[in-house]
Amino acid sequence: MRNKFVAVAIAAVLGTLSVSAHAEDSTINTFSDLFTQGHVDGELRLYDFNRTYDYSVAAKPSARAFGGSILLNAQTASWNGFSAGASLVSANALGSLADNPKRVDTTLMGASDSLTALSQAYLQYKNDWVMARAGYQYLNTPWMGNSDGRLTPNSYEALTADFTPVKGWDIIGIRELSYKSRTSSDYFNDNNYYNAAYQGDTLYGGNQGLPLTAKQTSGTWALGSTYVNGGLKAQGWYYDFLDFARMGYADGSYVFKTGTGFDPVIGFQALTESGGGSDNVLVANKLKINGVAGTKVDSSAWGADLGVVIPNGRFDVFYNKVSQETGSSAIGDGSIVSPFTANYATDPLYTTSMIRGLVEAGPGHAWKAKMTYGFFDNSLQLVGAYAKYTTDLNGSFHDTYFDIIYNFSGFLKGFQIRDRWEKSSGGVNNLNPGNKPFTYNRLMLAYKF
Repeated sequence: MRNKFVAVAIAAVLGTLSVSAHAEDSTINTFSDLFTQGHVDGELRLYDFNRTYDYSVAAKPSARAFGGSILLNAQTASWNGFSAGASLVSANALGSLADNPKRVDTTLMGASDSLTALSQAYLQYKNDWVMARAGYQYLNTPWMGNSDGRLTPNSYEALTADFTPVKGWDIIGIRELSYKSRTSSDYFNDNNYYNAAYQGDTLYGGNQGLPLTAKQTSGTWALGSTYVNGGLKAQGWYYDFLDFARMGYADGSYVFKTGTGFDPVIGFQALTESGGGSDNVLVANKLKINGVAGTKVDSSAWGADLGVVIPNGRFDVFYNKVSQETGSSAIGDGSIVSPFTANYATDPLYTTSMIRGLVEAGPGHAWKAKMTYGFFDNSLQLVGAYAKYTTDLNGSFHDTYFDIIYNFSGFLKGFQIRDRWEKSSGGVNNLNPGNKPFTYNRLMLAYKF
């Protein structure tokens, strides 16, 4: 494992062994106060994932994965604005891989019995208007985030700075240097387009199209701005995925407060992407995205949301369009190049489903209807959605989705049971060989402490 920030992590983790309480405003008089007045928390997870195919195909058998994980987070107290933090994650298949190793859903934690990683180890400076962080850390941006739907989240080696000129307005700069996927135990100069065995990385669930001989990526530059004020939420981002693509992205929504309990919502998003040349990894390796190689990245997309917030719930109808660039030598005929969400289905497009969306399916359009409703003071949340995709390269298909979430209170506060179920009917890409249905059920138990 890399050594750049390991010393920081060890100090933070060992220090938190003697943590007594979280004391943000405590006075730091000695070095030991940094640790005794620090903070530690964590989460236990137990997940059971099942992929079921409604047919028998030797190359695509039904698959299952079962495992548990622990996520430990530690942060020292602040001294003149400076602090250190670390997170250790460890997942274990609990003997389930021996049941049938050829039918393992490797997206949960890979193909090994255990996985342990340092997912955060950073130094931080923070005051009223700026926060700067250096080291291994979680990121939360539209196209480069945690993708935290498995036993462990994505994390990044990065330098980040967040300026807050006024309340509600943030300006964020990021220089990402390396990447640890949610099934990896270390940091690598790659992304979701690389092979699952690239330089020893156990990167599962991504696109995995690039050969082992592909050159390393140089990382990512990102600059973004977010603004929240009342019912308005807006953000704009520029990403330079070095050696892959340059992306501009913006979205915004507004909730009209009517005082009646029924508040209309409107939203809009747009994306444009470019890139190319002999240094582009996708071009140099003639990678086919959605079956089409090309000499450049050229993509554009937009989306709209019409919804209403109701007592204890919300209903939305979404639309997205990704333009086809036929005859322009564009990779994937205009497919969106998304190095950290491809095949994860964790991108911010409105119509993305649990299994996939237009990033995975390519140019075309989609619409989605989604309903969320809460019971018992939102302790029980029910979510239902239906999405229809009409694509230019992968045919038409539709996804039906149900999500049941229960958060316990009282003695069991912090414990959550969640069951996510989605069925994809049709489509001719790798998820649905033979244009047959595919069902994914994810039972997820978690306890935060």
